[in-house]
Amino acid sequence: VQLQASGGGLVQAGGSLRLSCARSGFIEDDYAIGWFRQAPGKEREGVSCISSRDGTTYYTDSVKGRFTISSDAAKNTVYLQMNSLKPEDTAVYYCAADTISRIKVATMGLFSVDLAVWGQGTLVTVSS
Repeated sequence: VQLQASGGGLVQAGGSLRLSCARSGFIEDDYAIGWFRQAPGKEREGVSCISSRDGTTYYTDSVKGRFTISSDAAKNTVYLQMNSLKPEDTAVYYCAADTISRIKVATMGLFSVDLAVWGQGTLVTVSS
């Protein structure tokens, strides 16, 4: 399985972007897709994730109410709609796939987990 992340760009504070994570190849049932980001000089952090089983979502506190994760099964694509962007959202955003439990643990930052599949990053820059 491969993941292709896209949709990053330069936007002013308060603006919006929609990231896409397109999946190709076979993947086991009951997987999840997570979005992660890494800002310059900072560790990678989990942003959001969605379960393929029931669509359950999770958001880190800093993006709650501003970001929305969704999936289009027909297109094998997961989206991250980012609204009210702030300069502190500036980072390289990555999507990853693994089992639901592993994605949740990784996204919540509970444990360090080597996730099975990563897409390439897409840069989001928010100017003030």
